[in-house]
Amino acid sequence: MKPLVIGHRGASGYRPEHTEAAYRLAFALGADAVEPDIVATQDGVLVVRHENEISGTTDVAEHAEFADRRVEKVIDGQALTGWFTEDFTWAELSTLRARERIPALRGMSASFDGQFPIMRLRDLFRLVDLTEAPLDRELSIVAEIKHATYFESIGLPLDELFAAEVNEAGWNTGEGRLTVESFELTVLAQVHARGIFGSLVFLLEAAGAPADLVARFGDRATPYASYLSDLALYQLGHQIDGISVPKSLILNTDAEGTVDGASDLVDSAHAAGLEIYTWTLRPENRFLAASFRVGARKADIGNWQAEFRTIMDTGIDGVFADHPDLAVFVRDGLPAGLPNPLYPA
Repeated sequence: MKPLVIGHRGASGYRPEHTEAAYRLAFALGADAVEPDIVATQDGVLVVRHENEISGTTDVAEHAEFADRRVEKVIDGQALTGWFTEDFTWAELSTLRARERIPALRGMSASFDGQFPIMRLRDLFRLVDLTEAPLDRELSIVAEIKHATYFESIGLPLDELFAAEVNEAGWNTGEGRLTVESFELTVLAQVHARGIFGSLVFLLEAAGAPADLVARFGDRATPYASYLSDLALYQLGHQIDGISVPKSLILNTDAEGTVDGASDLVDSAHAAGLEIYTWTLRPENRFLAASFRVGARKADIGNWQAEFRTIMDTGIDGVFADHPDLAVFVRDGLPAGLPNPLYPA
């Protein structure tokens, strides 16, 4: 069962992300795990939203009673204008309904706009527990803690809130069902220090630097790229359990921009004792590497099987997918010795 197929924000290719419907569908389509992004409310409730700015994923702009909550903030160096979870209580957020984030590409998912409420992290723990028995297979959660340095600066320490939620839900058992990931190493260490049993995974961007280091060191912050050398990976192997990278770092691209195979990053991570995951597998041209696009429209479905297969052939430990069934289809075909469509016989 390698790689693990992780429903990215649930089955977010089919239903508005981070909703109960998206998570339930992800498991029904064969996902081994789901990935909630975790942010906090004003009263310290952890909710699952891709970002703390929620104008693109909820109907908050249509609520006249919240019009005065629209503000401009700088989050991890990025200026944003909108509505932010930390300016609402959970009781207020519970009145909102989810919307598809990219409706121009995903009209079917957008047809469900307005039907599903926002979820709390505790709701997802409960949902997974209730879903596991009927499916008769182990299900897990890969929890991403978002903007930890920012939230700590406003008095909402996500490590503390997360540890409390995990313990309250009965998920701190060390059975391997919980993975904690973040773009900030600091919060991973804090979660570990609070006695949470779970794999720790460091998310790495292709460019830029971690927000926790930027807050501390400014322009002298260690960039993400510096963590990818063999020595740096070996050092990470003594701190955490794995890394997770964008698929652009897994696919090898030649000077003309053509994908001609995979990089050696998976082998390097494994040699350093690290698991390695990648994000995000999606079938639309808009998200595929140029070599795998078919036609001119961004919303058209490209040669996703070739891209997915090239990534999975590396021996990667897990993939995040918006359409879990497509990733499972390719994953389950690997042992059968089917030819890679990138290199037809």
